[in-house]
Amino acid sequence: MDTQTRHALKQDSFVQATSSSIGWMQAHRSNILRIAIPSAVALIAIIAGVAVYNQRSEAADIALGKALTTNSSTLRQAGMPEALAASTFASSADRAKAANQQFVETADHYGWLPAGKNALYFAGITYIEMGQTANAEKDLKKTAESSDSNLSSLGKLALAGLYRKTNRNSEAIDLYKQLITKPTNTVPAATAQLQLAGLYETIKPEEAKKIYAEVKDKDKTGAAGQIAAAKLNGPAPAPARATRH
Repeated sequence: MDTQTRHALKQDSFVQATSSSIGWMQAHRSNILRIAIPSAVALIAIIAGVAVYNQRSEAADIALGKALTTNSSTLRQAGMPEALAASTFASSADRAKAANQQFVETADHYGWLPAGKNALYFAGITYIEMGQTANAEKDLKKTAESSDSNLSSLGKLALAGLYRKTNRNSEAIDLYKQLITKPTNTVPAATAQLQLAGLYETIKPEEAKKIYAEVKDKDKTGAAGQIAAAKLNGPAPAPARATRH
């Protein structure tokens, strides 16, 4: 068989296959459309959903960033130039109030996004600074229940601190023990142990010493170990006053 004949046969096969495919598609056109159209609609919906999520996520990050900037802004100092003083706060309470409003708004608008969940945590923290313990407890409890273990542990640690501040030691102790049992990157076990030992200093001093000793042994060169060692050694003695002769 020569080359020209072989080429002609290939062309005939291609034409036949194409014709057969076109014929099959025409015969099953309704079935194809029934499958293809929903798939195309679903794909468009997915693309649109991703675009909306990214847009909302970016807006949430910007809102959280503004609130964090407010929360860390400089306090007004005596003799500060007016140009600088205009963008500062007279007190930490005023700053916390302004930041809290931004955190609450971010949490309300973007609560389903990571930035919104972080904003809820900071709303609880600023409520503590404002002395609004009921609101602080409400927001920190929600944070403590987060599916994000790192964020949840931060919420528990702050909530335990609030309970200590309001003389609810048994609840604080329970939270510290939870954090020790299940440490995270944001709240290592040693951090929770130091807080628990600090609480025990006045009510169970011997237990506090045991915890400090354990932390010291486990973290000999780390910051937690050094803090524990300092607690065990007690405050440095005051220097002797020189006497005049």
